[in-house]
Amino acid sequence: MTSTLALSDTFGSDLVRGIGAILLYGVVGLLLMFAGFYAIDWTTPGKLSQLVTRGLPNAVIVTASGLLSMAFIVVVAIFNSASDLTGGLITSLVYGLIGIVVQVVGVRLLEWATRIDVGSTIESEEFAPASIVVAAAHLGLGLVVAVSIS
Repeated sequence: MTSTLALSDTFGSDLVRGIGAILLYGVVGLLLMFAGFYAIDWTTPGKLSQLVTRGLPNAVIVTASGLLSMAFIVVVAIFNSASDLTGGLITSLVYGLIGIVVQVVGVRLLEWATRIDVGSTIESEEFAPASIVVAAAHLGLGLVVAVSIS
């Protein structure tokens, strides 16, 4: 008994389309992650990239949580719009940008409400427990914004 492995007639074009979609969504995702990082950096006291490079623990915690929260938003935006490539890329970009704005404003409002001095917290060379509160605000709001996209 012989069996043959047969591919569909559209296998090659489907494969090329899938590879193209991965590359395009990757570019959109990367652009949104950059935009998200710079939005966090711009709205947070101090220059985050320099503080992270210096190895300041609180800056690392806040930056890492901010990037993760942006990733949640970008991933859900892409996931919920992946059925139509052109429309998916556009909605991913739009939802991602709106999500970044909502995320940044929300985190700043939570920081204001908790009265945390984020500038001195992230510039401290010693671990400050308040950085965990800021990180939780980033992650929590990132999840809320991401789920609201779906």
